[in-house]
Amino acid sequence: MRKNENNENLSEVPINREYKDVLFRFILTDKKVLLKLYNALNETDYDDESQLDINTLEDVIYLGYKNDLSFIIGNTMNLYEAQSTINPNMPLRGLRYMTLLYNAYIELTDDREYGSKLIKLPYPQCVVFYHGVVSENEIKILHLSDAYQEVKHAKYAPCLEFTATVININYGMNTELLAKCRELEEYSIFISKIRLNIKRKMKLKEAINLAINECINQDILRDILIKNRAEILDMMMTTFDEEKYIKVQRKEAHEEGVSEGIEIGIEIGEKRADAKWEPVVSAKDAEIAKMEAEIALLKEQLGTKD
Repeated sequence: MRKNENNENLSEVPINREYKDVLFRFILTDKKVLLKLYNALNETDYDDESQLDINTLEDVIYLGYKNDLSFIIGNTMNLYEAQSTINPNMPLRGLRYMTLLYNAYIELTDDREYGSKLIKLPYPQCVVFYHGVVSENEIKILHLSDAYQEVKHAKYAPCLEFTATVININYGMNTELLAKCRELEEYSIFISKIRLNIKRKMKLKEAINLAINECINQDILRDILIKNRAEILDMMMTTFDEEKYIKVQRKEAHEEGVSEGIEIGIEIGEKRADAKWEPVVSAKDAEIAKMEAEIALLKEQLGTKD
C-alpha cells in the first residue's frame, strides 16, 4: 500500500477530485489563451475575445473530473479536456455532456424542436489533450460507433456518431501546434519536468516543487505558478501517479531490451550458422560420389567419354 511522506496510507487520504488538472483550466480560462489555442487548432484568426462565450457546466462532471472547458465561438460548440489516460468511453461521455450543452443552448432561444423552423445548432467539436505516460500517436480519433454491438441484419448506417479527437501534448509531440500556443507548450514542459525529476529518483513532492521553481525561474507559466502554487502542488500531489509512471518506464525499457536481445540473438545465430554449416551427406551418397569420381578419372586417362 502506498504511503506519503507522513507515513499515511494514500488510499485513506481524501482526494479532492475537482483539483484534477485544475492547472489546465487555470490556463485556458484566460480568454486570450483559449482564443489562441482555438486558432491554432482550427487555423483561424479570431482576435476579438468578446466573440468567445465560455459555457462550461460547472455542476456537471464530464470524464469523472471537473477539468473540462466548453465554449462557443464562430458557430462552433467546443468541448476541451485534459487527460492523462485515454478512455475508450470518451465519445460516450462526451456525447452526454454535449447533449447537456445543446439543451442549455436551445433553452436560451425561442426556437421549438417541434416547430416547422429548423433549429440551427453550433458545430460540435470535442478535443482531448493527452499528457499521459503511455506512448500514444500524435493524434487519435475515438468513435462512438466502435462501441456499437454488431447487428448483421441492420440495413442502414448507425443514426448516431460522436468523435473525440485526442491530441498528444507531451513535450516533443505536435510541436507545430504547441508552437502556436505558447501557454499549452509551457504546460507540456511543466509536466515533463516533473516526470524527469521523478526519473532522477526524487520524491514526488520534491519533484513537483523543483519543477515549479525551475518553471518560475525560466518564465514558464510564471504568473499562474506564483499565484496558485499551493493549489497546484496539492492538485499534482493527489493526481500524479508516480508508481504508474515508473511502471510504464520499466515496461518500455524491458520491451526494448527484449527486442534488442532478440535482434542480437538472431544476428549471432546467423553468424554461427554461416560459420559452421556443412552439407549433410549420407555414407551411401559419399560412396557413390567417390565411385563417380574414379570413373571420370579413368575415362579421362583412356581418352574416352563413354
